[in-house]
Amino acid sequence: MKHYHSLRKTKEFQQVYRTGKSKANKYFVLYCMENQLGYNRFGISVSKKVGNSVVRHRVTRLLRESYRLHQSELKQGFDIAVIARNAVKDEGFHKVESALLHLMGLHRLRRDEKH
Repeated sequence: MKHYHSLRKTKEFQQVYRTGKSKANKYFVLYCMENQLGYNRFGISVSKKVGNSVVRHRVTRLLRESYRLHQSELKQGFDIAVIARNAVKDEGFHKVESALLHLMGLHRLRRDEKH
């Protein structure tokens, strides 16, 4: 399994929430800011409002796998924080993956974007 850097501390998440730009769709809110590190850090937040621990961990696994599959397509040097919304709890992998890619496209994080 390919390793990626992650946001771990509350302070790191708060920094992204405060100073980053946010875009949202039905399933997620994605915050993004430059980090000057030369690599991306990815953080996932799934509230108890989304469901019990089984549901929350499932959503987390789907997000983590979607990010892992597409991290090579992303520009580097960003902190990315994803907040799951309640609507995502009943969705499958492909819906989660397309929602995440949609938000990354809105933030222009993908390398293949011609903007």
